[in-house]
Amino acid sequence: METLETAALESAPVTHAERITAIDTLRGFALLGILLMNIIGFSMYLSAYDNPTVTGGATGANLAVWAVLHVLAEGKMRCLFSLVFGAGVILLTSRLERTGEAADIYYRRTIWLGLFGIAHAYLLWLGDILFPYALCGLLLYPFRKMAPKWLLTLGTILLLMTAASFMQDAFSQKETIEKARAAQAAAASGQKLTEEQQDQKTEYERQEKRRLPDAAALQKEAAKWRGSVLDVIKVRGSIVGTFHSSTYYSFHNWDIWSMMLIGMGLMKLGVLAGGSSLRTYAWLAIAGYAIGLPVNIYTAFIIIRSNFDPVLQTFSAVTYDVGRLSIALGHLGIIMLLCKTKTMQWLTNSLGAVGQMAFSNYIMHSIVCAFIFTGYGFAMYGRLQRYQVYYVVAAIWSFQMIVSPIWLRHFRFGPLEWGWRSLTYWKKQPMRLPKPADPANEMAGAASA
Repeated sequence: METLETAALESAPVTHAERITAIDTLRGFALLGILLMNIIGFSMYLSAYDNPTVTGGATGANLAVWAVLHVLAEGKMRCLFSLVFGAGVILLTSRLERTGEAADIYYRRTIWLGLFGIAHAYLLWLGDILFPYALCGLLLYPFRKMAPKWLLTLGTILLLMTAASFMQDAFSQKETIEKARAAQAAAASGQKLTEEQQDQKTEYERQEKRRLPDAAALQKEAAKWRGSVLDVIKVRGSIVGTFHSSTYYSFHNWDIWSMMLIGMGLMKLGVLAGGSSLRTYAWLAIAGYAIGLPVNIYTAFIIIRSNFDPVLQTFSAVTYDVGRLSIALGHLGIIMLLCKTKTMQWLTNSLGAVGQMAFSNYIMHSIVCAFIFTGYGFAMYGRLQRYQVYYVVAAIWSFQMIVSPIWLRHFRFGPLEWGWRSLTYWKKQPMRLPKPADPANEMAGAASA
């Protein structure tokens, strides 16, 4: 009996039978949705992410793509992924509490995620999310036993703090631009500028060149991304280094923490595990879209009308988290309704498999896109219009939704999930699923017994 009890308490990865399929489905949906936005950073000049007038096209189908994704996907899919990450914290730690190794395994798992993220950021994708998730995840463990209402309250407070930071940034940016433009006007009229005015003018012009590069600057940037492997790593590293050197307690991380804490609270309430009623998920979808669609449609409208004015875009970001969280909750409600009613099972099963292999599939996105768009392979950086890059997205989605279920018929984990779990538990994990027992052999064995 003692041996059996010890074995039962041994720390190990979650088994297939223990998985919550609704969470896997939601994770898969969010992961595929993230590629809708990341593909822009892979394929064209970085500031085109927010401003399609820079490159890739800002009329017709190109502008329509930007507007639709602004309303339904930008930030929303990452929000869903953060909610699910928070849910994972509760799932992992609650399952391991009895072993006495919860903290050890949690922090080892998180630190390995951060190391994977560093390698991923410098070698494949400048917008890597693994490293910031790991950094933020280091702070979550003490909150695992907090009551759901306090997790939701704390997450909401951080969300409001992020909105306030955007407001402060917008006013600061507005003041800086006004002073710089006044200095430009003074210089044009022949006035001698003060040292402060000259600095303001120089910094503004530098930022404008980076925000709205001319054809020569775009060509120069494209040449770097289409260059040798070392050229690509160098230009990516210069951007990633800036990201990774930002202050740990900056409002960029408040964004992540807020959604993770809300995800932890929703998990404890059973919402993310599919434990709520159909009525609850229906109202979640209705309320989420009722709030989020008007907010995001309005911000898309005023941004387009202003021709993507940077100050107005920053002011519009004040409603960013409200708009994206509400749309994300609307998406969540729809996915959970599909799972609970077993509607379109072919779709939810495929999304669930993609979500179960989220780490491997996420890195596959980066490998494929780096090969297509940079000097690693076809060097297509800057050569496609905005709408055209979504042909690549559709191909990747199709491949992963077909191959992921097939892979999981034979293996317990995706390849990177297997490596991550083996490192987390400091023990090589079994990879292949056991072959189904032969019914004829079982009957023969029973007869001989």
